[in-house]
Amino acid sequence: MQVDGSNDRPHIFFRFTSVQGFTVHAEHGHIQSVLAYPASSFSVQVGANVGDTLGVQDDMMLDDTYQLDQGTNPQRLALLAQPGGELWIAEDTDLGTPGAQLHPDCTLSLMSPDGSITEALVLVEVDADGMIAAIYLLPLVPMVAQADYVLVRSERSGARKKLAQIASVSFSRGTHITLASGAQVPIEQLQPGDRVLTRDDGPQSVRWIGQTTHRAIGGMAPILIRAGALNNENDLLVSPDHRLFIYQRSDEIGAGVAELLVKARHLVNGDTVVVQDGGFVDYFQILFDRHHIIYAEGIAAESLLIDPVTKPALPPELQEQLSAQLTSHGRRDDHGLDVQKALLDRPDAIAALKRASLR
Repeated sequence: MQVDGSNDRPHIFFRFTSVQGFTVHAEHGHIQSVLAYPASSFSVQVGANVGDTLGVQDDMMLDDTYQLDQGTNPQRLALLAQPGGELWIAEDTDLGTPGAQLHPDCTLSLMSPDGSITEALVLVEVDADGMIAAIYLLPLVPMVAQADYVLVRSERSGARKKLAQIASVSFSRGTHITLASGAQVPIEQLQPGDRVLTRDDGPQSVRWIGQTTHRAIGGMAPILIRAGALNNENDLLVSPDHRLFIYQRSDEIGAGVAELLVKARHLVNGDTVVVQDGGFVDYFQILFDRHHIIYAEGIAAESLLIDPVTKPALPPELQEQLSAQLTSHGRRDDHGLDVQKALLDRPDAIAALKRASLR
C-alpha cells in the first residue's frame, strides 16, 4: 500500500497481485458484459468526503451522500474470466482499458430519498504494477442522475459472490423443465439427482439447484419470451444473458452455421420478446456436472455454466466437492455459435429465427 500525502485526505493505493503483462486471449476465457459507470461520474455532495468521487471501500465514509452526474449513461464493461480465476477487461469493451486486470472491491448499499435501497458493486482496474488505474460503479438497478444516494453499508466479503449471481444464467419460478421421462416439472420442484433431458448427452442428473431473489429492474429484470415467439407453447421468463439454442434449417440471419446460441436480451423487440420489469423475481439456477442444453417451456436453453466469474455463486462446500468436474466445466464447442447482437439488430429477427428453425 502506498499513501500520497498531497491531498488533505490521504489517497490510498492498493497493490493487488497481478499477472505480469496484459496479453490475455478470449479463446481461453469467458466474456461477460455488465453496465457500469466510471467513478468520476459519482461523487459525494454532502458528508465527510464532500467533493470526492467514488473510491475503494477504505476511502468511503458511511452516511456520505452521493449523486450521479447529469447526462451520464452506463457503459458496457466487458469482463474476461481466465481459468485461474483472474478477471480482465476484454478487448471489445466500451469502458476501461482492454487487457487490464479487474478486481471486485466491495458491495454498497445506497439509500435514496424514498427509502429504497440500491445495491451496487465497486470494481477496480489495476495497471501492470498492481496499482489502481480506474474505479467503476456497477449498480444492480437503474440509478437516477442528481438523486441523493446515502451510503448506509459497504461489504468487501460478498463482492465476488454478488458479481457471480449477476452473471449466472437463471430461469424464473414456474418455468417447466423437461425431465428424461418427458414430464414437465416447475424448476422450483426439481431436486438434486432428478434426471433431466439434455440435447447433447441424453438424461443427466441434476447436481444442484440454486435460488436468488432480485428486484426485477435494470440489468436484473427478466426477459419474457411470449408463447409462440420461438415455437414455444408457453411463456418463458429468463435472466437477460441466458442463452437459447436455435437450430437453423436455413441460414436466415447470415450466421454461417446451423447451431446458434442467442442471448435473450438480444431478442427484445417490444412485442413478442419484452423486458418484464417491476417488483421482484425469483431466479433459479440448475447445475449439472457439465454445461448442457436442456428444454424449458419447449425451448432449448443452457444450464448454469461454471467459470471463474460464476463459481462463487455456488455454496463453498459444493465448490470443494465439485472442484475436479468444475475445472473442465467451461464452454463447449458442440453448443453452437455465440451470435453477436449485430446479426440480430433487425426488426424481423424473431420471425427470421422462427422460420429458420422450421424450414
